[in-house]
Amino acid sequence: MPTYRVRPATLGDADALVHHRIAMFTDMGVALDAATLDHAFRSWLGRVMPEGIYRGWLAETDTGDIVAGGAITIIPWPPGPRYLGDRAGFVYNVYTEPAHRGRGLARRLMTAIHDWCRVEGVSSLALNASHAGEPLYASMGYTVATSPMMFLALS
Repeated sequence: MPTYRVRPATLGDADALVHHRIAMFTDMGVALDAATLDHAFRSWLGRVMPEGIYRGWLAETDTGDIVAGGAITIIPWPPGPRYLGDRAGFVYNVYTEPAHRGRGLARRLMTAIHDWCRVEGVSSLALNASHAGEPLYASMGYTVATSPMMFLALS
């Protein structure tokens, strides 16, 4: 079995980050245009990674193969009754290649994200869990919100 290390992602890892995003949605059965999403996400990464809005972590084998990843976007957030901080994190793109699942990589990635947030003073996190990811997130203390977020796509 390979050994793994978790490291911060850089813009030079865009191919892996894009691949994980597309593979995550594909595994969840979400219909998508891979080429269009590839272009849009890659462009977005080019803008937000240098600003520090997007932070990613990757798990790689001892031979340097990237086999899992996860990310967080840090957003300004107004203090409220449950959280007095001024920033919140939204976790997403937690994905492990099928051949490397069941080895604790998603947990290691989430721990790296949590550790970074603690150091940076970001103490409120949110995420949308896939059915496969729900047990992991619940075991780490995430709870289902009582008021679901709603979305509107403006055209």
